[in-house]
Amino acid sequence: MLGENLMINYEEAVGMILFSIGFCMLLFHRNLIKKIMGLNIMDTGVFLFLTSMGYIEDRVAPIVTDPSVAATTEQYINPIPSGLVLTGIVVSVSFTGLMLGLTIRLYQRYRTLNLDEIYYKAREEHK
Repeated sequence: MLGENLMINYEEAVGMILFSIGFCMLLFHRNLIKKIMGLNIMDTGVFLFLTSMGYIEDRVAPIVTDPSVAATTEQYINPIPSGLVLTGIVVSVSFTGLMLGLTIRLYQRYRTLNLDEIYYKAREEHK
């Protein structure tokens, strides 16, 4: 029964696995670049999950090519998850660029990307 549900909803399962991998990277790695990579993997899992939840089998994207043909809403997928995913991708790329820029500045100042070493060096500077 469980395997049957996983095979039907494999996109959601892969999305949750990606989110979990990214979350573990964020928690357990001390390197800032690896943390940024983990955050991007988490984003990808969320985007995959949202996209798969918005898809409905045997329906098409809500793009009207012939306005003379009357269409019902039952023919189209829900466009809101797709819009949320596109917005999320733009925000994710912007945030990744910002974090990489801050990481470069931290490396120039402390000559390391290890969070523990940055913390200790910053504390020594302010004593």
